[in-house]
Parts: sequence; C-alpha cells; structure tokens
Amino acid sequence: MANLRAAITGVGAFLPEYRLTNDELSTMVETSDEWIMQRIGIKERRIYKEPGKATSDLGTNAVLNLLEKTNTKADDVDMLICATITPDMPFPATANIIASKVGIRKAWSFDLNAACSGFIFALSTAVQFIESGRYKKVIVVGAEKMSAITNYTDRTTCPLFGDAGTAVLLEPTAEDLGVVDYMHRVDGLGRHHLHMKAGGSLRPASHETVDRQEHFVYQEGQAVFKAAVSSMANVAEEIMKKNNLQPEDVAWVVPHQANMRIIDAIARRMGVGKDKVMINIQKYGNTTSATIPLCLYDYEKQLKKGDNIILAAFGAGFTWGSVFLKWAYDTE
Repeated sequence: MANLRAAITGVGAFLPEYRLTNDELSTMVETSDEWIMQRIGIKERRIYKEPGKATSDLGTNAVLNLLEKTNTKADDVDMLICATITPDMPFPATANIIASKVGIRKAWSFDLNAACSGFIFALSTAVQFIESGRYKKVIVVGAEKMSAITNYTDRTTCPLFGDAGTAVLLEPTAEDLGVVDYMHRVDGLGRHHLHMKAGGSLRPASHETVDRQEHFVYQEGQAVFKAAVSSMANVAEEIMKKNNLQPEDVAWVVPHQANMRIIDAIARRMGVGKDKVMINIQKYGNTTSATIPLCLYDYEKQLKKGDNIILAAFGAGFTWGSVFLKWAYDTE
C-alpha cells in the first residue's frame, strides 16, 4: 500500500447574519472604531442572536454546507471531531449533537478543547485516522459561539470575539499533497493569563460566581500578546526549517486571527510578504477555533493544487502550533 496522506478536499462555513460593528460597540462600552482598528484590526464581528441556537447549530450549518459542496453523503462520514470552547453543554459532546442534527449515523465523534489552537490540534488528530488507512472521510469542525462567554461591559475583551461555524473534509491521497507535517506545543502556566474563572469543577456555578461575572473570558492582554507573537512565530519558523522551506516556497500563511499586530509580526518573522498572508480579522474578529478554516473558506478560490500552506495558531492554555500542508485541489 502506498503511503497515505490526509488531504483537505473541501471547506464549509456558516456565518450569522448579524454584524456587530465598532460603532455599535462604542455605544455599549467606552471605546471607538479608531481605537479598535489601531490596536486590534477588527471592524465588525458576526453574532449569533437567534433564540435557542448554540454552537452545535453553527457547526451543523457548516457541515451541511461542506457536504453539499463536496457531494458527500452523511452516511459516508467515518468520524467527526469538533474543536470548541463553547460547547452547547458540558456533556454530551457538541460533536455528537452536530452528528445527530446532520444525520451522520455511521461514525463516532468527540470534542477537542485547545481554545484558539483547537482547529489545528483537531486537524492533526484527524490526520492519524486517515493515514492509518482505517478511515476514508473525516470531518473536522471548528465552531464557536463566543458571544455566549463575552462580557459586553468589559472594553478590553468585548471587541475581540465573534461567532462562526466551519468544517473541513479530510480524505486520503497517495499524491504528494495533504498534511505533510505539524508541530504542537502547550504550556499550562499560561492558564493564569487567559481562562474562564468559573463554571468548571474548580469553581462551579453559584450566585457568587455569577454576581462576580466570572463566566466570561478573562484575559491579561499584554502577557497573552507577548506569548502569542513569540510562540506562533517560533513554531512557524521551525516547521519551515524542518521541511527546507524558504519564504519564496510558501504560497500562503494562515495565521490565527486574533490581532492584526500579531499577524504582521509573524509574517515579518517568517520573511513572507503580506500578500501571502490570509487576513479576514477585520470582517469576523476572533472566532477562536474557527479562524483558520474561515480563512481557507474565504480564500478557497485563490488556492491552487500543490500550494505550500503554513497554518499557525496560539490559544489559551497556553496552546500553540503549526501545520504544513500542500493544497489538494483547484477550485473551479
């Protein structure tokens, strides 16, 4: 049997219709469009306002879009992994709920929590099942309803986050395409700088935790920014060196969309021109595990079969990593 690789063969997405602009945010907290654009680079973000809808609905709509685009039947899917930090509920897994809503009946599924690195961690996990030859079709979902855990009275965090659902299909290939390499790292000490204080077994929900607004994202911005720039740049540079890639060999860099200054710093460190960097942070904000596949979705028509692509992410935990892949198809 020829050595198999796992290749992305389709990308799907779902975006809520409601756009929360900087101008509207400035009526909620003390901020401005100029302040947000200069420091973060976000113009607007999508918010899922439909009553009774959750992360699973974002993921479900993205998977349905993916299945239609790739002409894939739900019964042919072998596995579904959902990367999320905003599950519908602590259990069961949001992946299970998505599978049920989509009609995937002959697969198993599970959630993966690595915050903003969730998609690349889930992608690399899915790769193993394809490369083993055991599975033929694996879906990786990155879906977040970040508005559910965003404090819209906190001017330091509420401009950052948006909601989105994304999904990619992985299939085996014997060609020199697909996921070539990946590197992932964690440092648990980072938990002190970026987390949600309550809602877990350490601090279960109570009147006290609700009154103290401890069920929202908590972030120490300066510490996170410094760690994100160095960690993402280091691992992206390392994977390029390991695979003998020069800047001119890279067709696209797909960085996690958290902050425009972080994206610029990574591009400089890698020696890649900004014209090779996928950027859509201005339209969607930080959708956590959905940012990287959302970039692939937006730029899909510009991608060519064989393109060398570097994915890089950094998230709470701290978690970070990079994936080197060769794009597997041309989009008509």
